[in-house]
Amino acid sequence: MKITDFLTKDCIKVDIKSKTKKEALEELVDILAAAGKVTDKVKVMQVLLEREELGSTGIGQGVAIPHGKTDNVSALVAGFGLSKEGCQFDTLDGDPVNIFFLLLAPYNASGIHLKSLAKISGLLKDKYFRKSLVNCATAEEVMTVISEEEKLKI
Repeated sequence: MKITDFLTKDCIKVDIKSKTKKEALEELVDILAAAGKVTDKVKVMQVLLEREELGSTGIGQGVAIPHGKTDNVSALVAGFGLSKEGCQFDTLDGDPVNIFFLLLAPYNASGIHLKSLAKISGLLKDKYFRKSLVNCATAEEVMTVISEEEKLKI
């Protein structure tokens, strides 16, 4: 499985403006909705906010991986966002988030949902990879950085 199998350029935004967790989630869901990947933004937001109540998906080191399962997607989908200034996200280390990976999967796709979370979190442990992502200025650059990193990790 490769991230580039379920993350497309039209689901990447390199200038997230949000300052709060809820705003960031809304901005990421809007990206997926604009790309035609989700059918009901309100229900998707509800799923994501309910997941956040269980514990923050802001894993630290400037990274958040909000995720959930919903019947408002037909397959595993991802959104990616960069916040140059950082966004408060109730992270485990208290630091603001610069890198967002939003993952949504259908209810019947638990296996692929967990594999994708593991894949993304594994790549994001590398500080050089995180730095490369933060320095991206376009969706194309994000896709290239991810693709190149995945080639190294095979």
